[in-house]
Amino acid sequence: MKEYQQKQLLERVNREGATVGADIPDRITVQGEEVNLREFVFEIKRRDTIPPGEHDRVERAKKNLRRERLQRLQRIERNEVTYEEGETLVESIVGIDRALNALEQLRPTDLEREAKAQQAADQKRWMKFLRQALGREDANKPNRR
Repeated sequence: MKEYQQKQLLERVNREGATVGADIPDRITVQGEEVNLREFVFEIKRRDTIPPGEHDRVERAKKNLRRERLQRLQRIERNEVTYEEGETLVESIVGIDRALNALEQLRPTDLEREAKAQQAADQKRWMKFLRQALGREDANKPNRR
């Protein structure tokens, strides 16, 4: 592959908005393992949040996708492929980026932790109310004379 072709491919990968309109690949080989990537992403995304039991699986998938993306990009950077192979790699890299974007937008849900945080906040508000009601609100603060 010629140098200008290589630069052209790398520019397509790094272009702002490269994933706009890009499709998540149906199937992709990630770290030597065949993955139904589109199905996995839509299965997780359909829930809008990452269930506690799925958090490790999603994090592992994101890590493997990032690693696979880097390896594919490095093949282009090292000029180890033909231009046609590079175009295929670019399409797959953009598809991986699209999948990663979708997975990154999800927020983990830990209902137990959220409930404890809510309970702690409620207790803190209650104690503040009691201190104010009993006239002790300023007792914990230093005098400003």
